[in-house]
Amino acid sequence: MIVYQATKEKFLDDVLNNEIENIVLKAFKKNLNKSTSLNEIKSWKNSLQYMNNVLFDPSIPETCGIAIEFEIPQTCKRVDFIITGQNGDKIDNAIIIELKQWSEAELTNKDAVVITQFHGGRSETTHPSYQAWSYATLLEGFNETVYEENIQLKPCAYLHNYYDDGIITNSFYSDYIEKAPLFLKGDAIKLREFIKQYVKYGDTSKILYRIDAGKIKPSKSLADGMASMIKGNQEFIMIDEQKIVYETALALAKRSSDRNKNVLIVEGGPGTGKSVVAVNLLVEITKLGLLTQYVTKNAAPRAVYESKLTGTLKKTVFSNMFKGSGSFVTSKKNQWDALIVDEAHRLNAKSGLFKNLGDNQIKEIIEASKFSIFFIDEDQRVTLDDIGEKQEIKKWASGANATVHELELFSQFRCNGSDGYLAWLDDTLEIRETANKNLSGIDFDFRIMDSVTQLRDLIFEKNKISNKARLVAGYCWDWKSKTNSKVYDIVFADENFAMKWNLTTDGSLWIESPTSVNEIGCIHTCQGLEAHYIGVIVGEDLVVRNEKVMVNPAKRSKMDSSIKGYKKYIEADPVNAKKKLGSIIKNTYRTLMTRGMKGCYVFFIDKETEKFFKSRIES
Repeated sequence: MIVYQATKEKFLDDVLNNEIENIVLKAFKKNLNKSTSLNEIKSWKNSLQYMNNVLFDPSIPETCGIAIEFEIPQTCKRVDFIITGQNGDKIDNAIIIELKQWSEAELTNKDAVVITQFHGGRSETTHPSYQAWSYATLLEGFNETVYEENIQLKPCAYLHNYYDDGIITNSFYSDYIEKAPLFLKGDAIKLREFIKQYVKYGDTSKILYRIDAGKIKPSKSLADGMASMIKGNQEFIMIDEQKIVYETALALAKRSSDRNKNVLIVEGGPGTGKSVVAVNLLVEITKLGLLTQYVTKNAAPRAVYESKLTGTLKKTVFSNMFKGSGSFVTSKKNQWDALIVDEAHRLNAKSGLFKNLGDNQIKEIIEASKFSIFFIDEDQRVTLDDIGEKQEIKKWASGANATVHELELFSQFRCNGSDGYLAWLDDTLEIRETANKNLSGIDFDFRIMDSVTQLRDLIFEKNKISNKARLVAGYCWDWKSKTNSKVYDIVFADENFAMKWNLTTDGSLWIESPTSVNEIGCIHTCQGLEAHYIGVIVGEDLVVRNEKVMVNPAKRSKMDSSIKGYKKYIEADPVNAKKKLGSIIKNTYRTLMTRGMKGCYVFFIDKETEKFFKSRIES
């Protein structure tokens, strides 16, 4: 959607007449059917004056095209400034410019992330060069006009108030600065020369209008690139009923339409290969030329499976294929051919940082897609906000006139392929009664450690094999190191044990990072993922008294949002609150204790609980 479009000549006149921000606002309201903040209007007035100065050069043709606030189709992302025209070889070019009024930023250890001052305070955001590059890759990978008609996109960023302090230009961000050059205060002439490289002649072929009208579908090169990455990758090979689910989903994707909506619900416990099927489907549905995305609430599975697919921890051209579950609040009906929802049990009703956006994530996903796939394990709901249940999915599918299909995954690829261990764990945690009252004859390395240092040392030893062993814990300790890197979070002074929760350095890729064995993960950073060996510290939020498994939400850290507001919940509805809280805490430890493919080692804070679990191991 083009908000403001003009020739360079008309743009310069609008700026000269001191009307540019009002003209853009009027067009914004008309074309997007909404208004915007006073701060954004001020930013238009300030930044567009700087672009006026840059473009005030007769070598840049008067007839080149100018677009402001171009909304990328199928997204809510807007490109600040675009210049269109032809280069010396008469090839169509579009220069994408990310404009920022920043004057300072802070370096982080997260890929493509900086910290800067916004009106709401200091917060993390993506590096401007990464932003510009990601918008270009989105158009190059999904806009048929761009890739079929060979329109060249040239991204860059212009921070006209920012003196080079070595932070925003730090070598840590060099990959993205190389892809989208960065121009700072005093670089107006350099930016002008950059523009002149790619725009020598005016826009006589209506480049922007062609892009705006372009059909949205994945390019063949993008689809082939994904297919080549998954081919022969052992981590993504499917067997048994995984193949059945995969083929069924493909058939449904091919025949689904606006008038024939379908929903596929796939149930499967820990380690049954839900994510493997999901990633295979992402690749193959894209290869069919259909618009699809891999969706999860938590960022960790998205980041990890993207890195497994691409072989890099950095952002790639495929990053646009992985989205959060709150991304569909403003989507149009049937905008997507298929949405693949992994960890669907973690879906929420509301979206956004303050959970104040949208109506219901399940509803939004079903309405936004002709075909939606939900991979679900109801026993992995671990917060009060989790609404992912089969009945909830069926309800919204019915409301959207979608046909519901159901399948189940059984084969166990985690816990050494031991369904018996999972059944024993469910029975021991009193999640469901099974016949597995002990671990006799079960081929899985489960041990209860006498001390937390024993647990740590064993995980460190196992990690030497292939960097596939990690420590996790119930969220019963405050995350003090988040604001003070000099302090430790989980401390056992009598054992000289002190470790930190997983640092923000690795973000969602904590379980993949070579150094993260020195940190302790929690439910939010490991759910949906796996290690070869997992070490679990069980806090006092789960205890056993008189051989009865009990929970104590008061022992959870107040920094954990999983059960935020539980006291009011208990006051309002004590019976259901007690049941829900019990389920959440038990499910949390069930999830943590099923992250290991080969072994799980546990240390219990509470000794009566330890004694009970030991008694359940023996025949």
